Amino acid sequence: MKYYLIAGEASGDLHASNLMSELSKSDPEAEFRFIGGDKMAAVGGTIVMHYKDIAYMGFITVLMHLSKIMRAFELCKKDIMEYKPDALILVDYPGFNLKVAKWMNETRVREGLQTKIYYYISPKIWAWKEYRLKAIKRDVDEVFSILPFEVDWFKERGYDVRYVGNPCVDAIKNYRDTLRSDVENGDDDVLRVTGKGIIAILAGSRKQEIKDNLRVMIEAARGFEGYRLVIAGAPNIEREFYDRYIPKNTNVNVVFDRTYELLSVSTAALVTSGTATLETAILGVPQVVCYRLPFGAVYRLLKDKLVKCKYVSLVNLVMGRETVKELIADEMTKERVRCELLTIMPGGVQREKMLRDYKTLNERLGDAGASRRAAEIMTGLLKK
Repeated sequence: MKYYLIAGEASGDLHASNLMSELSKSDPEAEFRFIGGDKMAAVGGTIVMHYKDIAYMGFITVLMHLSKIMRAFELCKKDIMEYKPDALILVDYPGFNLKVAKWMNETRVREGLQTKIYYYISPKIWAWKEYRLKAIKRDVDEVFSILPFEVDWFKERGYDVRYVGNPCVDAIKNYRDTLRSDVENGDDDVLRVTGKGIIAILAGSRKQEIKDNLRVMIEAARGFEGYRLVIAGAPNIEREFYDRYIPKNTNVNVVFDRTYELLSVSTAALVTSGTATLETAILGVPQVVCYRLPFGAVYRLLKDKLVKCKYVSLVNLVMGRETVKELIADEMTKERVRCELLTIMPGGVQREKMLRDYKTLNERLGDAGASRRAAEIMTGLLKK
């Protein structure tokens, strides 16, 4: 079978690469073409475009790069038509991918193509832009959900999705399985635990997120005597960009491609909302969720109209209650972050409760195997 995948950011690249590996097992004759990243390229197939070329967030940023995004869209359509895949697999990134789904559905109807349209990692329309559900019902054949609460949400609105498990569980299991017990951090390794320990800072995967959040996160965390601060660098962001937002005379390290390793040796973490909050919880690291926004006060006033769910972090959404503290928009100040961080450090009043809640979270997410289950269902449907 021929598969065409589109992933528009770093997390999508990771999860799509795992899915591709499992598709190759379920379908030994699988061929891949894709818009994605280095992890997908490492699995095999042909990369048409790197996700860095289309990874824009926010209305103004998208508007500024609209012509580039439109050229990418046209290239994508042309490439899909020439490739004629058996399955088009869209991985999150709804702003781009739902437009591709609409075009593909209209094209296959008009030209009699048999291409199936699958969505792996559903758009978070339960949080905002619920109107996109109409497009999903119309244009997508199957949605493969990675969040257990999505099944009921979609079903209540007349659309059935398949929960296959969460790929973060898979990725972390793979990390733990491949970790060699004889590997130890050397004396010069920034992840070698010294003093009281390490506080991890995960400031997001996009430049705007880092710009808005990193400096406040560092200023809030650097007052904990005996702890070192280490930033998990995003794979698509250059080191020099981080240096702009690290306060002078502050001893902060940045590591790339070692996020799981960093979290595994960290005492606590400050994390922007997103997949990273779930990964941090699965790895058992107490955290404060921080997401500062320009015009934060305006956001807070309009929150009920803009956002349709009570929480923004995946941890709290899966749990259905506040498990980790969320400091969003203008609530994220140096003082608030430091105060909440204090409660989850050793001896803090919230630390042990949060760790107990994490065990419940892991039970709800289920066992590893999301990528394998999704791949088996996809290939089974295609063979029919």
